[in-house]
Amino acid sequence: MYRYTPFDRQFVRERARQFRDQLERHARGELGDDEFRPLRLQNGWYVQRHAPMLRIAVPYGELASRQLRMLARIAREYDRVEQGSHAGQGGFGHFTTRQNIQFNWIELARAADVMDLLAEVDMHGIQTSGNCIRNITSDALAGIARDEVVDPRPYAEILRQWSTLHPEFAFLPRKFKIAITGAREDRAAIAWHDIGLRLLKNDAGEVGFEVHVGGGMGRTPVIATRVHACVPWRQILVYLEAIVRVYNRYGRRDNAFKARIKILVRAEGQRFVDAVNDEFAKILGRDADGHAQLLTDAELDRVAAHFTDPPGVRPARGGFEPARHLGAQPGFARWLERNVHGHRVSGYRAVTLSLKHAAQAPGDASAEQMEAAATLADRYSLGEIRVTHDQNLLLPWVREADLYAVWQAARAAGFATPNIGLLTDLIACPGGDYCALANARSIPVAAAIAERFADLDELHDLGPIDLHLSGCINSCGHH
Repeated sequence: MYRYTPFDRQFVRERARQFRDQLERHARGELGDDEFRPLRLQNGWYVQRHAPMLRIAVPYGELASRQLRMLARIAREYDRVEQGSHAGQGGFGHFTTRQNIQFNWIELARAADVMDLLAEVDMHGIQTSGNCIRNITSDALAGIARDEVVDPRPYAEILRQWSTLHPEFAFLPRKFKIAITGAREDRAAIAWHDIGLRLLKNDAGEVGFEVHVGGGMGRTPVIATRVHACVPWRQILVYLEAIVRVYNRYGRRDNAFKARIKILVRAEGQRFVDAVNDEFAKILGRDADGHAQLLTDAELDRVAAHFTDPPGVRPARGGFEPARHLGAQPGFARWLERNVHGHRVSGYRAVTLSLKHAAQAPGDASAEQMEAAATLADRYSLGEIRVTHDQNLLLPWVREADLYAVWQAARAAGFATPNIGLLTDLIACPGGDYCALANARSIPVAAAIAERFADLDELHDLGPIDLHLSGCINSCGHH
């Protein structure tokens, strides 16, 4: 996992102090609602149907257990409604399809206190809203997948640092989302993003990026166009700058419904690609030495050093004996089939903790559940946990020898439902229960399906079904 440097920590804490000053000036009436709105949005604070909503970035889905414990504390101490018609609600977080977490019931007056707590564990809500480059997403199995060609996480982190508060790309025509994968199977859904990146290696072992642009869902679903077969890795930031610069220059600003880059790409076709390649050549030409724009071995090595295997990980054999438990515990076999995934390191597996239950909305986790998941991560996954696109959590470093113990602990915490990839492992946005944009309630539909198909035998007989629900045409449930 990436570990913040002193500069990173100072940056996030200064940002939290700046937001506190903005919030206090707004409370005193020195900043009007229209002036304060872009400032709070740039830090992840929305005003939703019933209350403010905070979206917190989880870059490429990686969380440390200490960070998850802080999110649990925020849920317990700040995400609460004490009075009024919604009294008693809150106390949970909502994990989203873009590997973020949202809180729906934090009072805006306490927002700065929450930002300070997040900064203590190297987290924030910067650029989780607004017309800017949002959270960089990736495969939840990044770095551990058997079919991985190149680990995308170092590049995702470089993209995160490059795009954060980039002065040229802070006020784009519309929000902008980038996904990256380094595996043969695309588990990051790169074709449905404004920019989708696939890491490749040629026969000589040289790394490059296949670049797709202009994908998206919502009212105009579009599969991204491949605009470059292989950009050398050293030039990828320059090429992305060229794409976003062309979009910034020519994207629609007169109509929010036609402002996404997918509309520009679809309208212009090859002319868009030509404009990007022309801008790419101009940027390279202005920087003949390459030092200011091109990635260097030293910079990649600096970031990649954070993504080596955790201390103590050693390939192992012979530790996994499921037959010892299958006869006495038939539920264990189903869990192994649905919730346990292969791993590139022999002797290890990845384990999905299901957040799909009839009693709660898909992706929701209470403060107690987050604490329990952090404990599982500490005990069985070297202190690391991940957020998946399917609104579940994943333990990436589980020893095969520990699988039975993990199953027992996950079952005790309510995470062991063997439904991954089945109908009740459905995705749903918060919908009309929370979102001011929604015109339908997705959560009650999800609850009805979970209740109707609670019988695991029937669920397994139906086989794999991938169901996504959204509360409006914007498709936050990725329907």
